[in-house]
Formats: sequence, structure tokens, C-alpha cells
Amino acid sequence: MNALIRTHAALLFAGITTFALMGAGQSLYGPALPAFARAFDLTVAQAGWLVSALWIGSATGVALMFFRGRHVTPRHALGVMVIGSGIIASGIGWWPTLAGSVIFGTGYGISTVVFNPRVLKAFGVKGPSMVSLLNAMFAVGAILAPLGFVAIGSDPRLAFGVVSGLCALVWLAAGTTERAATAEAAGASKPYRFRAGLLCFGVVCIGVEACLIGLGPTALIRAGASEETAARALSGFFVAFLIARSALVFMAHLVPAFTIYAFAMCGAALCAAGAALFPAVPFFIAMGAFAGLFFPGFFVTASRLMGDDPRVTPTIIAAGLVGGISSPVLLGALVEGMGERGFFQIVAAMTLATAAGALLRLRRINDEALRG
Repeated sequence: MNALIRTHAALLFAGITTFALMGAGQSLYGPALPAFARAFDLTVAQAGWLVSALWIGSATGVALMFFRGRHVTPRHALGVMVIGSGIIASGIGWWPTLAGSVIFGTGYGISTVVFNPRVLKAFGVKGPSMVSLLNAMFAVGAILAPLGFVAIGSDPRLAFGVVSGLCALVWLAAGTTERAATAEAAGASKPYRFRAGLLCFGVVCIGVEACLIGLGPTALIRAGASEETAARALSGFFVAFLIARSALVFMAHLVPAFTIYAFAMCGAALCAAGAALFPAVPFFIAMGAFAGLFFPGFFVTASRLMGDDPRVTPTIIAAGLVGGISSPVLLGALVEGMGERGFFQIVAAMTLATAAGALLRLRRINDEALRG
């Protein structure tokens, strides 16, 4: 393992720091929106288009990687993030800031597709653990950035300027990954295999994750929690999320990836049912741990079964985007006519049905993944 780390040190460093900056950049939008609204004389709802712009850019980056992935390297991804966050930091106007958010999101999407498969392949048997490390660092960035934002006086221009500068430094360090990344992109040996049924597991798990993060605090308030308690519960959710991702660094190479996914979905179903029947806050926080296992379990499984063609990872990430973008809208509409625990009842039904489907296919998928 030490030899692998030395061989791929530049790739691993670039991946870890890039994912931390991705998490930091995304989490800055929440506390920064009121400041952007004041700066550009907008309502908070209008400023919220910055968040939509981030996800539009992310989808654009993933689509770009589907068609041009063979020619894109980590430095390209970081360069796009430097430009996007730099434009946001410039504060030269609302429309340029909105465009900067799209560009930053494009780099975000490209980075997700560039680093996950390269690290998975570079570290062989330990690849799943190192992918878990990348995604754990995303959570670290997401937790620390809002604290840093407050420490610098809640200045969004300065905050995104720091993100841009750090991305530029990582861009310099990522130079040595160019050759290895390009060689890997050209070295795909397994053909592209589209697996619609498998991708549905990704749509659900990322959709559930997005709903818990985006709608969970509101659901807790409807269930009787105060706004302060709901905010603290979301922080607890992310801490549990990070702990679970960190644990995977030591376990992911020992347990079949789809077993991790099925276990996580079963745990989330139990927690959601608990939140629907009992005091919701403890169960919501516990769901963070299981949500932290969703993406690594799904990504590694799908990568094993769909081949190593450069179009595979964009397809996997796109499935997650479908769930992440559509589920909060659909679930938000569904709970309107339900009681105070309607959100958790729907999440429990979704996760229970998905867990049942995963358990029914567990042996077959694990056997197929083992054969490669």
C-alpha cells in the first residue's frame, strides 16, 4: 500500500484536496446567499438561483465528460474551478456571478468524474477504500467552510477568492498526474455496458441523500423541533456522515461494495421508520451515517459491472444527478398534503422498497462484481 501511495502521490493529493474544496465551495452557498442578496439587491429566493446554477454546471460537466472524457485530466477540472470561483469572488455583477457559479459547477462535475475512477483503478484492491477517502474529504470541506466563512466576517467574495486560490495551488501540484491520467483514459479494456436496473439504485440513494440534506431540517420542524434544534441536527447528520465515510477507508476493500449499499439502505429504512414513529431528531442524525455509505457502495459496484470505458463514470454520476435534482422537488410536493411525519413516512417507504430490491439481488450482483 505504501508503494502505491508513493507511486500515485500526486493523484491522491490532488484528489483529496480537490474534493475538500468541492465540499467547501458547495457548503459556502448556504451562508453566503443572504450576503449575495444584499450585494446585488435581490431577494434570497432570487439569490437561490446561484445554487441551481451550480447543479446546472455540474450536469454540464458530467455531460462533457461523457463525450470528451478521454481527453480531460485533473488539471482541466481544477482550471475550470479556478475560473468559476474566481469570477464569483470578483463580485463584478449578478449575471457574471451567476455565470461563475455555472462554471464552478462544471468543474465540480468534471472533478467527480475525473478523480473517482482514476483513484479506484490506481489503487487496485484498496481502490474502494481510497474512493471512500476522497468522498470523506468532501464532507470535511463541507463542515469546515461555513466555520471559516464566519471567521472571515461572512464575506462571500473573500471566501470564494480563497477557494479559487487554493484550487490554483492544487492545479500546480496536479501537473504530474497529467501523463498517468491520460494513459489510463486510453487504456480501457472492458466495454461500456449500460445497466438501467443498477443505475436505478443510484437514482434512489442520491435522491434520498439530497432530500435528507435539503428538506430534512424543515421536516424536523414540522415534526415539532425548534429551528435551532433542526440546525444542530443537520450538523449532527453531517458529523455522522463523515464518521461513516471515514470508517469506509479502513473497511471498503474488505466488504463487497453492494453489500455496503444494501446495509446502508436497510439502516436508513429503519431510521426513517423510527423518525416517523418516535422523536425524529436522534433518528435523523443516525441516518447521516447510513447516507454516508450510499454513494461509495453504489459507485464502486456500478464501476465494476459497467466496464472501464470513459463513458461509464459520467453515466453513473448522471444517474445520481437525476435523483439529486428531481427527488427534493417531487418529495416536497408529496408531503404538502400529509401530516407532520409525512416526510419520514415517504423516506421510509422509499428506502424500505430499495433495501428489499437490493437484498433480492445482493448475491447475484456481488458474484458478478467479483468476476469483474
